[in-house]
Amino acid sequence: MPGLFVSSVLVVVSTLVIWVGSVYFERAAERLSRYYGLPIAVHGAIVVAVGSSFPEISSIVISTVFHGEFSLGVGAIVGSAIFNLLVIPALSAYSIDELKATRDIVHKDAQFYIISVLVLFIMFALGATYVPGGTNTAAILTPPLALFPLATYGLYIFLHYQDASDYVGAEALDVRPAREWGTLLVALLVIAVGVEGIVRAALSFGEIFDTPSFLWGVTVIAAGTSLPDAFVSVRAARKGDSVTSLTNVLGSNIFNLLVAIPVGVLLAGSATINFLVAIPTMGFLAFATLVFIVFTRTHLELSNLEASGFLGLYGLFLLWMILESMGVIETIQGI
Repeated sequence: MPGLFVSSVLVVVSTLVIWVGSVYFERAAERLSRYYGLPIAVHGAIVVAVGSSFPEISSIVISTVFHGEFSLGVGAIVGSAIFNLLVIPALSAYSIDELKATRDIVHKDAQFYIISVLVLFIMFALGATYVPGGTNTAAILTPPLALFPLATYGLYIFLHYQDASDYVGAEALDVRPAREWGTLLVALLVIAVGVEGIVRAALSFGEIFDTPSFLWGVTVIAAGTSLPDAFVSVRAARKGDSVTSLTNVLGSNIFNLLVAIPVGVLLAGSATINFLVAIPTMGFLAFATLVFIVFTRTHLELSNLEASGFLGLYGLFLLWMILESMGVIETIQGI
């Protein structure tokens, strides 16, 4: 394993690689959405969200398949979801005068996201209580359990498909779709290379500081893999497209919870997660979701003061994780 300095440099370089890949991905995704005449909400919640979530799904695939660290990947997914909800909207709000929300965002996408958190928690609970060998400290996740959240995401796609079928869009953009698809695929490959670098650095940090891999998943990997979401949302906000800025966050989180983690389970055949760690971290994610809904629903906009509240709450989450890993507090059993 590389030393502290080399690992830190690796994080910076890998982050830049992810950023470059996300720039090209965003351009290709936007052109393809306009070429096919997709509604703005569908573009943000499905096309951009899935693509900008590629680092997260890459993190759990790479952690599970190549490094045998499923918990590291799950930590990255949960930490990324919290980062997306609290940090990205705050950065987007700071980048413009007013970050506007809509009733559809609050009443449809945000509420479906709550369902996503509940579905994932149910999968963890079933793995701890009904799968043979499962205990409150070892939730065993199996392929049949993974099909439950995947089916839920299928419902999410169906709902947006219905919206798209009723939508009469503007004139489609004249582009070369084959070229844009090629650019998109290359961009995803570049992002995957960057994610591998961050995963290796996180594993190195765990050995250097003798701390659980879960900690580095919810902090270093989560922040690094969330950068494409941040870039996409901030750029959309600066263009005056608040809808895409916010639906990208929610759509990305829905994809991460309902697809990324189940895919990791399917690739591993079965996986084990510490249920005692999952309960409080998922609880914090649910709390952050409620704060997000309340703040965005108030006057259907996110003010700079509310954005500061988001960042403060995320800072408390990081402090909580650090104190837990150092053994200063023990509110999470088994970390």
